[in-house]
Amino acid sequence: MMPGIAHRLTDGLYGLGWSTVKHLPEAAAVRLGQQIADSAWKRRGNSVLRLESNLARVVPDATPQRLEELSRAGMRSYLRYWMESFRLPVWSNEDIAAAFSPKDIHLLEEGLAAGRGAIIALPHLANWDLAGAWVTTRLGVPFTTVAERLKPETLYDRFVAYREGLGMEVLPHTGGSAFGTLARRLRSGGLVCLVADRDLSASGIEVSFFGDVARMPAGPAMLAQQTGALLLPVTLWYDEPPVMQGRVHPAVEVPQTGTRAERTAAMTQALADVFAAGIAEHPQDWHMLQRLWLKDLEPREPGNDRSADS
Repeated sequence: MMPGIAHRLTDGLYGLGWSTVKHLPEAAAVRLGQQIADSAWKRRGNSVLRLESNLARVVPDATPQRLEELSRAGMRSYLRYWMESFRLPVWSNEDIAAAFSPKDIHLLEEGLAAGRGAIIALPHLANWDLAGAWVTTRLGVPFTTVAERLKPETLYDRFVAYREGLGMEVLPHTGGSAFGTLARRLRSGGLVCLVADRDLSASGIEVSFFGDVARMPAGPAMLAQQTGALLLPVTLWYDEPPVMQGRVHPAVEVPQTGTRAERTAAMTQALADVFAAGIAEHPQDWHMLQRLWLKDLEPREPGNDRSADS
């Protein structure tokens, strides 16, 4: 399929989801998501194989049968994310409040009340869009985030419009101005939320993650150092529908010694450790269907498995 046709098809499918799924009854949307997830899982495509490969690092003692069970549950969790996201624009504030139950939210509220700004850093667990919508509606706190620039551009525009409709300010990951804008928001006492378990720049910080080396973005730690904002890790997980759980963890402190690079590395490793603990507790809710560890990113010889990129 030609790239232009594929891009238009992708955009059309997402558009169909946002225009159609949001009108389904809740039970029907849940069933549809599970059916799509099970169908994708049975096809054993690249994304499913990559998910299983990633989960094998998270649960190293899992049997092949256990990995298959986790990947099936993982695909159901992933499609639950999409079904919820398609429907979020028509949820009432009461619906959003009932769908998310975070713990230790006082750590965020106290940080914002102190006027120093706060950075929420979280991995690809459960539904970070729902958590963001809860913050904007339940706490009444707007925030700024960064989005990967997707192809086609019309799909990226759909995601920006969707998230802006939930009360978020969305900046493009590329273009060079995002960091400065985020720093200004934090200096004014604002809130920044960043998904931070996968580096998109290929120049991130190397961390030890489930016993091997991965890269994670330096941005959260650098922003905290530059602005004095709190750096709060957050982990999420799914309970029985329609409830999602979450936890705000204690702030990652800026080390008092070392160079800026050393402090950034130490803080990013601290984030990785919190993320790893949350993922290990709820591996089926970690939506990592892409390559992450450096060993998996290395070039392969022709004929070797290069599957499971998403």
